[in-house]
Amino acid sequence: MIRVKKDWWKDFFNHIYLLTDARSVCDNKLTCREVDLIEETLQLDKGARILDLCGGQGRHSIELAKRGYRDLTVFDYSDYLINLGKRLAKGKKLRIKFLRGDARSTKLSGRSFSAIILMANSFGYFPCERENIKVLKEICRLLEPKGELLLDLTDYQYVKNNLKPMAQHIIENGIKVLRKREIKDNLVKIREIVSSKKIGVLRDACYCERFYNEKKITQLLIKTSFKNIKVRNNLSFHNKKQDYGFLTSRMFVSANK
Repeated sequence: MIRVKKDWWKDFFNHIYLLTDARSVCDNKLTCREVDLIEETLQLDKGARILDLCGGQGRHSIELAKRGYRDLTVFDYSDYLINLGKRLAKGKKLRIKFLRGDARSTKLSGRSFSAIILMANSFGYFPCERENIKVLKEICRLLEPKGELLLDLTDYQYVKNNLKPMAQHIIENGIKVLRKREIKDNLVKIREIVSSKKIGVLRDACYCERFYNEKKITQLLIKTSFKNIKVRNNLSFHNKKQDYGFLTSRMFVSANK
């Protein structure tokens, strides 16, 4: 049985994460394809106040800034990713705000944003559903009236039909990523072992993801005062037909406050 700490996310997203998930979160071409769909879905003005919630190193915001969007804020809990994002944006001479905190209670002013994006399956980290609902309530508080939300989620039906109990892939310098998975209802628990031939075990940690089908996420959004909910599923952004874990098949969900 895989045992996951309820606050596993507090120290998980560091340099090892960027190695294990590099083929998704460090692929500039893939990020561009994702941002293409963000623009197509939200149809935002260049001056829109955009919050990239749980945005990591800000890869989507950096691409949006390159395209002329002028008011971007990246918010994430990981010190490592926030500091990396600051360096990346500075190196490209892009003006993006990077802030650290908890997505359930950001401490930001209400009605501050025209749009909030929550990308790369960054919603559903909490084993207890009440905590995930707190994130949606906070998003609603932060959005201006008629403001827009975009959730990028794993397509749960794909996971249910295709999830393998074990998967592995090799990354740079012969580093191997082995993931053991358990699924019960819509909660998936994962043990991730990252090892190097030269150094040995780099990480042996457990995490979890709560997944949603179209009906369930729609119910949660309605419960937290969202409307005009639209869902696009069976989305694939990778060029190669491989197992990219929970980012293999995606679901874009948009809604208005």
